[in-house]
Amino acid sequence: MRKAIFPGSFDPITNGHYDIIKRGISLFDEVIVAIGINAEKKYMFSLDDRKRFIEEAFKNEPKVKVITYEGLTIDLCRKENADFILRGLRNPADFEFEKAIAHTNRRLSKIETVFLLTATKTSYISSSIVRDVLRNGGDYTVLVPESVKIK
Repeated sequence: MRKAIFPGSFDPITNGHYDIIKRGISLFDEVIVAIGINAEKKYMFSLDDRKRFIEEAFKNEPKVKVITYEGLTIDLCRKENADFILRGLRNPADFEFEKAIAHTNRRLSKIETVFLLTATKTSYISSSIVRDVLRNGGDYTVLVPESVKIK
């Protein structure tokens, strides 16, 4: 079984994340969306909300599993018996950052990182942009899956 871990903070999940997950399920038997917990980071959405947004977005997709984790992603890969880490690339800066992490992960384990280029229509979207739109009262709904509902 080919499993991939798609790690991130998903604060919140964006249409870009959604696209990478959808395309990932055509490549893998299971995509585990792993929400990292970082005590140093201040999130806009609670962990429960972030998990719910993703679970609702993929409620009809049995190949997607959503979990939370702390620590190294490669340790999570070992725990989940996943041989791959799935990452999306929006631009050259993403590539340089992700390349360093991928090389480190391969040095520390045998885990391969699979990069997918984001779709042109979502390549400009980041969670940071979505949070900025939200803070300023803009229409965030065009940037995120329908499951992201702000109360």
